Amino acid sequence: MAAPMTWKRIVFSVYTPAFSWVFTRISDRFFRTHDRRRGSAVLLLAPLLAEADPAPLTSSRPPGFTGVEGLYSRFHWMVNHVPAFRVPGGHIRILHSPDEFYQTMKARIRTAKNRVVMASLYLGTGPLEQDLVDCMEEALERSQGKDAPELKVDFLLDYTRGSRGKHNSRTVLLPLLQRFPEQMRVSLYHTPDLRGLLRLLVPERFNETIGVQHIKAYLFDNSLIISGANLSDSYFTNRQDRYVLLEDCEEVADFFAELVGAVGDVSLQLRPDNSVDTMEGMVHPYKGNRADFSASAQRRIMEVVNAARVRQNMLESECSENADCNETVPNDTWIFPLLQMKPLGIYLDEQVTKQLLTEADGDSAVYLTSGYFNLTKTYMHLVLGAATDYRILMASPEVNGFFGARGVAGAIPEAYVHIARQFYNKVCQLGQQSRVHLHEYHRADWTFHAKGLWYYVGKRDRPCLTLIGSPNFGYRSVHRDLEAQIAIVTENEDLQVQLQQEQEMLYQRSTEVSSSTFNQPDRYVKLWVKLVTPFIKNFF
Repeated sequence: MAAPMTWKRIVFSVYTPAFSWVFTRISDRFFRTHDRRRGSAVLLLAPLLAEADPAPLTSSRPPGFTGVEGLYSRFHWMVNHVPAFRVPGGHIRILHSPDEFYQTMKARIRTAKNRVVMASLYLGTGPLEQDLVDCMEEALERSQGKDAPELKVDFLLDYTRGSRGKHNSRTVLLPLLQRFPEQMRVSLYHTPDLRGLLRLLVPERFNETIGVQHIKAYLFDNSLIISGANLSDSYFTNRQDRYVLLEDCEEVADFFAELVGAVGDVSLQLRPDNSVDTMEGMVHPYKGNRADFSASAQRRIMEVVNAARVRQNMLESECSENADCNETVPNDTWIFPLLQMKPLGIYLDEQVTKQLLTEADGDSAVYLTSGYFNLTKTYMHLVLGAATDYRILMASPEVNGFFGARGVAGAIPEAYVHIARQFYNKVCQLGQQSRVHLHEYHRADWTFHAKGLWYYVGKRDRPCLTLIGSPNFGYRSVHRDLEAQIAIVTENEDLQVQLQQEQEMLYQRSTEVSSSTFNQPDRYVKLWVKLVTPFIKNFF
């Protein structure tokens, strides 16, 4: 039996997150003062500030709108924030399992002719990950033939997570980079918030709590997988996530290729000798001036977003004027890419998500899921103050990705139980039990990482909108990390059926939370975990 935790061990176990919080706030105060002295008009350290109370939002829905016939008119307000891509709903397929995700990626890599783009938090180091890299090597070898176009491979990973340990994402990719230096690019994003004294003091295992590259987009020529899954063996075997495949959607694929390229441009570049440096003319993320880095990164990324908005608006205008435009294939579905990069001053996903939750009324239903249930104050207020029915799916303690971890990380599932209980108590205090329901996902020997939502309009039995991608609706997703997801709005009945089946499949493995749930022995939360949760919950 493990020895009881002494006060020294308790202090040591919470030392790193608490220390990170203290130095984060000190750094924030310093840089705020520094920016004011330089006359900066924009505070670029917003991700390190406390959450503000949510401002009320007003509905933008057209007056008198009912039914699902005019879905695009209902959600047309999104074009005020992000590009809108019209695609055939028949070109979109929902993947359901980790193995299907993995096998689809391998198959697409093998047949790619022009480009493979992989954006993830990290690449694992096991045999399954190596098999994926071997597929890329075969594709690169084949592309060097005389009759085939030259294939380009572009990797975007997080610097801190991708550099952890001696054998890591970098060392797995180095042989490809050394063999195909003209065709291979590996970019490692480094958050500008991990710098100076904070970077020196926070240990390797915890430095990613300050902020990471969290986008998960996998592109093969003109087809694209958007997911919340990383490139690691558990995500290929027994870690449940969500995955959507967009087949032959060139404009959407171009957008994400350009987005990953833009983030890659402002990231550190991996060299064949395992060193890293910045591209010529770019500001260093932690050695250079923080405000300058964030401003230049914002400009580079928003160039992609704004150019796509202008291009798509022109195409839509041309189509509306041409009665025969796209009549051969029904473009009955709209894709809205949503980006959240608060350290860089980009918060498009937050704007759209808040408006979407505000738009929901008593005739709608929202199924929302998060692998790590830790809603921001704004999202929590919108859920608790709405008339919409909410079914919120979260991980039970045993399927939490941190379950069984060593040290302070092993207490994180308890912290999530504590957060969920506080939210459930709030629901009960407000008398919202009939409208807001919590569910826990259960599956033996699996972990749960699915995130996003399904939006049902007017009591219809199939969803017409889904959000799918990397955000978790929590503080980190909104304020610390680089995130991307897509809103899919569809009138395609087959795609709506796929979305319904996906939602039902996940919820069928869940049980609804009640007051008795938190009285079970496996929901016991130690006192010290309750005490430190308010200080560290914004770091996980």
